[in-house]
Amino acid sequence: MKALLTPYVISEDARAQAELYRKAIGGEIRSVMTYGQMPGTPEALKDKVMHMVMTVAGGNTLFLSDSFEPAGGSRGIALALAFESEAEAREAFGNLGEGGAVKHPFEFQPWGAYYGEVVDKFGITWQIVKQ
Repeated sequence: MKALLTPYVISEDARAQAELYRKAIGGEIRSVMTYGQMPGTPEALKDKVMHMVMTVAGGNTLFLSDSFEPAGGSRGIALALAFESEAEAREAFGNLGEGGAVKHPFEFQPWGAYYGEVVDKFGITWQIVKQ
């Protein structure tokens, strides 16, 4: 069986979160659909993101959506990014950590790779590795 897995991030501010990722690791917003594009949407929700598609870090796809309730953190999910360049991995680690918190410093690990974990300011855990 072949399947494609795409992370779907539920956010309190999908646009701001996508902008952080665009700046931090490179990427492009490919499409945005708002709740206002659906008939009967209350005025207060019209600008909320129903579905956003963006490419990040060399062509990977990420979906984002605004939540109607607090969308706290990385409960049970982490996004892993593997880089060929140590410099690019360190840069992404630093960029994603701005306003967030370092869980594990980006360091050389006993298994032979550089690795670190950082929680971005939106509560998403990122595992950064230099292959």
